[in-house]
Amino acid sequence: MFIYLVEIKVKPEHLEEFKTATLDNAQNTVREPDNFRFDVLQHPDDITKFILYEVYADESGLESHRKTEHYARWKATVESWMAEPRKAAKFSALHYTKESTD
Repeated sequence: MFIYLVEIKVKPEHLEEFKTATLDNAQNTVREPDNFRFDVLQHPDDITKFILYEVYADESGLESHRKTEHYARWKATVESWMAEPRKAAKFSALHYTKESTD
């Protein structure tokens, strides 16, 4: 299991547009065969701060994601809306609980 965390700070004037574009990317990403999860988290005290929590089968799943049309569209759309360069970190999961569908 491969986890990718992305920290993003958005310019306030693009907040709603960023959320719309990012939710579109997330909804398309969860349809990818190697993606298990894509959460979009917004900080409660600073609504311009976001975390993208992405879970893939392995690192090649992330690489495949980066080649999709929806990721390219998202990146091109939101790049200028960021208040600072996004920060990312890669993790391996020692324990991961899948959501139950029951």
